[in-house]
Amino acid sequence: MTQATDERAATVSVPEQVRPGPPVEPAAATPGAGATAPRRPRLLVLDGLRLGAAVMVVAYHLVGDKLGAWQDPSAAAAFGPLHTVSRYGFLGVQLFFIISGFVICMSAWGRRVGDFFVSRVVRLYPAYWFAVLLATGVLLLVPLKKRPEVRDVLANLTMMQDFLGVAHLDLSYWTLTIEMVFYLLFAVLVARGLSYRGVVTFCALWTVASLVVPKFGNTWLTAVVAANHSSYFIAGVALYLIHRFGPNLLLWSIVGLSLLVALTRLPGLARAREVGFLPSAVIVTFFVVVMAAVALGHFGWVRWSWVGTAGALTYPLYLVHQTVGLAVIERAQTHLSPWLLLGALFAGLLLAAWLIHRFIERPVARWMKPRLSAAVRQAREAG
Repeated sequence: MTQATDERAATVSVPEQVRPGPPVEPAAATPGAGATAPRRPRLLVLDGLRLGAAVMVVAYHLVGDKLGAWQDPSAAAAFGPLHTVSRYGFLGVQLFFIISGFVICMSAWGRRVGDFFVSRVVRLYPAYWFAVLLATGVLLLVPLKKRPEVRDVLANLTMMQDFLGVAHLDLSYWTLTIEMVFYLLFAVLVARGLSYRGVVTFCALWTVASLVVPKFGNTWLTAVVAANHSSYFIAGVALYLIHRFGPNLLLWSIVGLSLLVALTRLPGLARAREVGFLPSAVIVTFFVVVMAAVALGHFGWVRWSWVGTAGALTYPLYLVHQTVGLAVIERAQTHLSPWLLLGALFAGLLLAAWLIHRFIERPVARWMKPRLSAAVRQAREAG
């Protein structure tokens, strides 16, 4: 999950009035020579939804996961109803993917592919590099699994460890591989210049590829098209088109088909997590309905500035919560009551996320962005 957005990602323009038929795109929708998209009011509801998704995932790993670190008493015995509800928290990743489809399409509109590349690198890597080093230190001190070797750390620092055949130091990192696939596929479209017809075609082709490619039985190709997760991104992309150009039957059909594909694939995921399919389907459907309401502009009343700050913490919180959280539970559960330990741990993770955002993520991004942008401009001029 990244689920990951940059400072401009949670921004939105007022939906344009469109006539029946194919939407007419404004001139500013196509990248011009040196043109940059104007800064728009921040869509704070997306920050709130990202925070909710992150809390769901944290609750799942620390309380709901059957492989959690709680021993005596077990998480089920210690937390009762909270454990039961938290077992469905893994679905926060699906919400992250829908938001990512919406936000990446929004933030990439009007950008060149080099600018898109820079925005993703400076948003994803600073906090991630720190999280990898932190996870390495934690796993050396509290070996929850095999102690990491130098090769493991180096591969994880690239964020390409899945493609290198190296295990994730923190199991939460698997979603970043899926996000990376989406970015690479979408970057091809960005290079051509985003347009309504182009994005709709992208959604259609990705849907077809996700349905057809798994039939060949090639796991590598299936991973390349992110077949098991693509429908969530596609729904998010289509919902952004609804937000930008207005609703029509074609776009709602893309959203509806994506939801049906997601629900069709959900039983296997529910069985793997040992939860019910029907509650899982209701939760995923609710996510799409809420994002549809966002697309239609029904959350413009969300104006609390603290929501934006909380949303900025979701990425570092997601990166560090599992390895650090489980290690703390492993060492401290015999010294504190379960509820006190859980409350203190969650507060500590939020504090750690703020510190990473404030003193790692933002300063490093500020240092990296102008230098990467200059390198991209130089390559563009040389080419």
